[in-house]
Parts: sequence; C-alpha cells; structure tokens
Amino acid sequence: MAEAIRVLIADDQALLRGSFRVLIDATPGMTTVGEAADGASAVELARELVPDVVLMDLRMPVLDGIAATRHICSDEALAGVRVLALTMFDMDEYVYPALRAGASGFLLKDASPADLVAGIRVVATGEGVLAPTVTRRLIADHSGRTEPDRRAPGLVGLTKREQEVLVLIANGLSNAEIGAHLVISLPTVKTHVGSLLAKLTARDRAQLVIIAYESGLAERGMPA
Repeated sequence: MAEAIRVLIADDQALLRGSFRVLIDATPGMTTVGEAADGASAVELARELVPDVVLMDLRMPVLDGIAATRHICSDEALAGVRVLALTMFDMDEYVYPALRAGASGFLLKDASPADLVAGIRVVATGEGVLAPTVTRRLIADHSGRTEPDRRAPGLVGLTKREQEVLVLIANGLSNAEIGAHLVISLPTVKTHVGSLLAKLTARDRAQLVIIAYESGLAERGMPA
C-alpha cells in the first residue's frame, strides 16, 4: 500500500485550517501532519515535519506566504516538498510572485473539496496545478510587464522539439494533449518534459510555464 500524502496546512484562519484538516484526514491516502497560523511557523514546521505538500495561504502575518514559499522551496533539505498556494482572489497580486518563489500552483480557497483534493494529489506527484485559463492569463500579465530575457539560462541548449513542447506546456496542454498535437508518443513527451526540467533547472511544470513566458518563448503561440 502506498504511503499517505502528508500535508501541512498554513493559514491564519483557524476555521479554515480546521475545515481543510477534516477534508484531508477524511480522504483515503492523505493525512494532515501539522498546522501553522503564520508564514514563519509554516517554514519551521516544514523543516521539522518535511511534508509532501504545504497548503500555503498567501496572506498571513509575521511572514507572508510568498516569503514562506521562497524559504521552503530554496531549502535543499526540503527538495521533495511541494507548495500549493491558496488565495481568495483568482487575480491576487500575490499569486505570481508565489509561483516565482517556487509554488507548484494555486487554488482558490472556495474551490470544491474535490478540486482541492485533486490539486493536492497532482502537486504531490511533482506536477503543477496550472490548468485554469485564469492562471495562464495571470502569468502572461505579470511576465509581460518586464522585458523578456531571451538569454535565460538553459534556453540556448534546447532542441527545436523541446522548445515546441515548452510552448505547449505554457499554453496549458497536458502530456497527452502535447503528444496528440505533435503526433508523438506519451513516453516521448515525458522524456522531453524531463529534459526540460533538467536543462532549465525547474522544479515542476509551474516553473516551466514561468520560464516560457519570462523568456519570451511563449510569445510565439502554439506551434503548428
């Protein structure tokens, strides 16, 4: 039997923490290992408990969710820990900086229980919760405010096919959809994605999306 996904809940609202704990602990294959009421406590507990996933409220006292995410995702001892950001607003100005800090995606606090559970499972496997169109719009909006860095480290070493795959990832396509679009097998897509993660030193797909936009590569749109 596979080990349960261990979740740390970080939110300054006790009622929400309690609601999340009840949902997670009632879900087969998941368990809550701790709760934090502020960002500093979240970082401390993450280092102590080393959970699989941290549900991270972005607006917390003492240390906000962005800074807490940065501390966790930059700690080599926590390389296997994934952060799933939580926000009340789909266009929250905190979301993009949180993704840049290393979060593997975000969900709205009023997401359905099924969506929250699914998001935790996806993030725990090393993927990113970036499917909603609003997420890609938010990333495009924020990254478009700065001049694209077309000399981003690693981009020059990408093959043409890897660049095509990266653009498709930035457009929100799943591995299966990428395979169908490029007429290549699923294992081949997974090989390209793995190569992109290694060459661009990205933690997951969420980071690949940000790199694609900030490098200007995503501007070319969907490959034919």
